[in-house]
Amino acid sequence: MGLQPGDQRWASAACTLPTAEQPLREAEFDALFGEAVTQIMRVDAGRVRLMLRPDPEVAGRAAELATRETGCCSFFTFTLTATGGALALEVSVADQHAEVLEALTARAAEVMTAGTRP
Repeated sequence: MGLQPGDQRWASAACTLPTAEQPLREAEFDALFGEAVTQIMRVDAGRVRLMLRPDPEVAGRAAELATRETGCCSFFTFTLTATGGALALEVSVADQHAEVLEALTARAAEVMTAGTRP
């Protein structure tokens, strides 16, 4: 059956994106998780590192999505790093938003391992 957009909601109540648009944004993250994430590393309670396929298109897509996400969920900090042939997207939050990061991380792991990659 596979995962469908919105199967697991991780959007925070603090998100200012209109409610109707939140499932669409989550679907964009699901697509990135399923198509580009190769590894997930928990750095600490407030920070996770998503290793991405080292591809310029993936880098641009991740940067564009992260930029739009900080416009509605300013509690996220995204750091995109390309070095030594590797591409990483680090996502961090303050302690009060750790549950949102945990839900995002769980969703990334679920989508990544569900075989949704092309």
